Amino acid sequence: MIEKTTTRNIPPERACAILSIIKEFKGLSSSDLEAITQVCHWHRYEAGEEIVRYHDDSNSVFFITQGEMRVHYYSMSGQEVILCDLPAGELFGELTAIDSRSRSATVVAKTSSLIASISSSDFLELIYRNRQIAFAILQRLTEQIRRLTERVFEFSTLAVRNRIQAELLRLAKKQTTGSNIAIISPVPTHVELANLVSTHREAVTRELNNLERENLILRKDHELHILDIAKLTKMVENVHENL
Repeated sequence: MIEKTTTRNIPPERACAILSIIKEFKGLSSSDLEAITQVCHWHRYEAGEEIVRYHDDSNSVFFITQGEMRVHYYSMSGQEVILCDLPAGELFGELTAIDSRSRSATVVAKTSSLIASISSSDFLELIYRNRQIAFAILQRLTEQIRRLTERVFEFSTLAVRNRIQAELLRLAKKQTTGSNIAIISPVPTHVELANLVSTHREAVTRELNNLERENLILRKDHELHILDIAKLTKMVENVHENL
């Protein structure tokens, strides 16, 4: 693991304000946040730098306070498999902290990022003594299971073009700009989309061309405009219903 402590000290009051954006910490009292800052270590990572590596034995938990992370690993054949991207406000590393097993994926900074970390023992102590954090972590793990179940279902049952449509729909729902439109920005590259749905770049290019001909999407600069979320949703739902 590459670990870089920030060169500047973060005053306790500022550290509390920064940590308050973490979803699992929302609503915590000032004293609770102060207790967390006392066991935090701060790190700055630049785009492309690795924070944890697949099968690492490190066990810290990380809180993303600035920037964005990519969670991925490589198959035996060397193909990248992208699990997800994590924005500021998210955490990662909790699985290893809980079960003491090696890392299940590699995490790399997508952008310049500021991260706080705590040891696995401090993380478990947080859960033991704070019911609010414990419940938030339970909700987080439940969401992960539901998301992974959905992806396993899609990979097992949907054709490649339908998996691409489903992934675009997921991205669109995070960036809606109106009742029926969304702008995905920055848009993933064709290779990144392929790695998200376990296919190849040519299949992504072909399906995006099809969707553009159907006036469902519009590619503009570094953005992908979804012009009809309802229709795209219906296309995906129809495939599910016919399985």
